[in-house]
Amino acid sequence: QVQLVESGGGLVQPGGSLRLSCAASGFTFSNYAMTWVRQAPGKGLEWVSDINSGGGTTYYADSVKGRFTISRDKVKNTLYLQMNSLKFEDTAVYYCAKDEPGPRGLLGSWGQGTQVTVSS
Repeated sequence: QVQLVESGGGLVQPGGSLRLSCAASGFTFSNYAMTWVRQAPGKGLEWVSDINSGGGTTYYADSVKGRFTISRDKVKNTLYLQMNSLKFEDTAVYYCAKDEPGPRGLLGSWGQGTQVTVSS
């Protein structure tokens, strides 16, 4: 079955960097677009970024554009989110999700999430 396991979260100071990873298994990773979504404390889900199946097309929320970079490794079946210049408002649980065939943004399976806390 589909399994998505996020890692790489933690506590970081403002201005710092983290790289999140999402290890995928149970499906042909290279055939699917992938997405990062986050949920800040007390708030709803926020789309962060997505990448097409081939890795050549990426999209970012305005709130992270220029600071975050999404990428994927088809050999390691892993999705990444490089986060630089982190801000307090980036504090959230970050989830990776497998896109379903069809319109962009149709999400299927989700990982369990990894906590990112930006604090001084």
